[in-house]
Amino acid sequence: EVQLVESGGGLVQAGGSLRLSCAASGFTFDDYAIGWFRQAPGKEREGVAYISSRAWSAYVANSVKGRFTISRDNAKNTVYLQMNSLKPEDTAVYYCATTAVTIATMRPGLYDYWGQGTQVTVSS
Repeated sequence: EVQLVESGGGLVQAGGSLRLSCAASGFTFDDYAIGWFRQAPGKEREGVAYISSRAWSAYVANSVKGRFTISRDNAKNTVYLQMNSLKPEDTAVYYCATTAVTIATMRPGLYDYWGQGTQVTVSS
């Protein structure tokens, strides 16, 4: 059974940092790319970051560029999202998901399995 479990969310003041983790099991982790997404109340789910299966390519959305970094440790079956200089508009539920698509994408519809999400709240 494929499982993705996010952790590391919480309440932080603007300007602070959090590191989210996505622990995966039930599939050959280093065969799949991973994406991070977020969804704020009343808004559509949006792609935040992408990393290819062997970490040869990694991208972040323009809205978080220079502040967020995605990485993965295939030995630990875990992907990380380091979030610095957090802003109130970063408040959302953050999800990780896996895709077998071999081109870089942050389109939610191309991802197959999703975690349950972790809440990130940034206070002003």
